[in-house]
Amino acid sequence: MAGKLSAFFGAQDMTVGNPATNLIRFSTPLLIGNLAQQLYSTVDSIVVGNYVGDSALAAIGASGPIINLLLVLFMGVSVGASIMASQYFGAKDKKRLSHSVGTAITATFAVSIFIMVVGPLITHPIMSALQTPQDIYTMSCDYLIIILLGILGSAYYNIISGILRGLGDSVMPLIFLLVACGMNIGLDIWFVAGFKMGVAGAAWATIISQAVSGILCLVRLLLMRDVLHITCTLWPTKALLFQLIRLGLPSGLTQAVFSLAMLVVQSLTNSFGTTIIAVSTVVMRVDGFAMMPNFTFGTATTTFTGQNIGAGRLDRVEKGTKDGLRLGLSVSVVLVALILFFGRYLMEMFTSTPEVIDTGMHMMRILAIGYVAMAVTQILSGVMRGAGDTMIPMWISLITTVVIRVPIAYGLAALMHSADALFISLLISWVMGAVLTSIAFRMGRWKKKSIINDDVPEPADVQV
Repeated sequence: MAGKLSAFFGAQDMTVGNPATNLIRFSTPLLIGNLAQQLYSTVDSIVVGNYVGDSALAAIGASGPIINLLLVLFMGVSVGASIMASQYFGAKDKKRLSHSVGTAITATFAVSIFIMVVGPLITHPIMSALQTPQDIYTMSCDYLIIILLGILGSAYYNIISGILRGLGDSVMPLIFLLVACGMNIGLDIWFVAGFKMGVAGAAWATIISQAVSGILCLVRLLLMRDVLHITCTLWPTKALLFQLIRLGLPSGLTQAVFSLAMLVVQSLTNSFGTTIIAVSTVVMRVDGFAMMPNFTFGTATTTFTGQNIGAGRLDRVEKGTKDGLRLGLSVSVVLVALILFFGRYLMEMFTSTPEVIDTGMHMMRILAIGYVAMAVTQILSGVMRGAGDTMIPMWISLITTVVIRVPIAYGLAALMHSADALFISLLISWVMGAVLTSIAFRMGRWKKKSIINDDVPEPADVQV
């Protein structure tokens, strides 16, 4: 019994066993975790929407693209760290694994401090440039500044949970996230409904609970001495830091350009007024739940691919890709159907305004088929990233976001004079992303991108 519990809560070796079973076992807690993480922003919106009003709800939504833009600095670190952890774990290279994790932890700290200093300084100029409506301007800035000042906790949770998933451990990050999510719900109600702190209360509840999850993840990693030893490896190793940047930079740049594009689209959204901003906020919250299977199976295939590439098992990667597509598409279709049938009830959790609910459901019907297309994009991109090829997914994301979505959104808005343009352009970009990703995957360039054969000097001896 003790052995089974240890295996369940420990690192999962995905180089052995049935690929579909590996993916399901790994994805189940990951899916629950994604659900819990989505609740962070969702609970903020529900509590604020019900206790403060639609203007406050729109204020949180208006700050979203800027938060995403400033978070990309450590999101790139997360992707690179996860790839390195999975491949070195699969290759059973404990020394490089320990040093790569230590390098990621130090880099995350440095990036977080940068965001905490620079972020609040540029918040007001950016919100002004985005033509944020005056009735939500102050609330949007207050919410954003508080989130940025507490970014270290969120950074450490996301980076270290990515490392833990690279090691095959998706259970403990889930447990820590559930603890933090429970705190967030309680603090949201306490601060917003009890102390009447408005959107600032929701922001404080978020950063406090995220700090708890970040600390728990760090402690968990430090205690995994049977897998790695990082207490003596926190000083960055030059070669591994370069490798971390090389693997993570494409994803970071992708997210940066994506977030910049979203800022441009947010400016267009703001031009339609506060009601449409509120609609967009609610739809994006529901959208987060519809996207969960896609991101979940994409992350699972990244870890599965990384470990098996590290072990030299390309045959298992190909089998795992097929199993991942079957799982992802099946779950995505079911979840989208449920959202189309019951989405109105979800939206009523955020607002009681009929116009917002009716318009939101109209937008969800436009997006529906796009979620199935995104399942293909995320899973195949996950395989390519796990193999070490982060450039191709980057270029595809840039093309679909900058070249396709933004021009189409503004073009359709000029022709239609309707907010439908915002979501039709998003649907088109998702479908094109699936087509381009499928073509790139079949070309097979990703099969030659393993970092195991890179000429990286062996780190100095460390007690492991």
